[in-house]
Amino acid sequence: MEIIAYTDGACSGNPGPGGWGVLLIAKKGDKILKEKELSGGEVYTTNNRMELRAAVQALKEIYNKSEITIITDSVYLKDGMLLWLPRWEKNGWKTSNKKPVKNQDLWQDLQQLVKCHSVTWEWVKGHNGEYGNEKADQLAREGMLKV
Repeated sequence: MEIIAYTDGACSGNPGPGGWGVLLIAKKGDKILKEKELSGGEVYTTNNRMELRAAVQALKEIYNKSEITIITDSVYLKDGMLLWLPRWEKNGWKTSNKKPVKNQDLWQDLQQLVKCHSVTWEWVKGHNGEYGNEKADQLAREGMLKV
């Protein structure tokens, strides 16, 4: 079984009220077995935190070791996981400018959660009509309304 997680974050004001959304799809071959929607929000946050929170919540929802593809429209999330995180950890959670890494708590949560699964990260252009990305965006906007 394959799991696809479309994730997205939204924020009004940045910082301001924010929301995160996840569309989880369990597939076997071309057949969709199950879809699950998740969303939530925070009163005062940033868009980047909501992007990270969506990925954290997606991975927390999957209990058994699985092959997961996380599809995001956030270059920050994708590049952070694939390029920057190993350097940040090596440098004591400092950026190349020697400044503390923003959202370190969520990056560390993600770092631990991906150890439990086989995770592939994919970037997709946002607001481009792709069903899963559009649904995650809708869920993130709904999450803002929950706060």
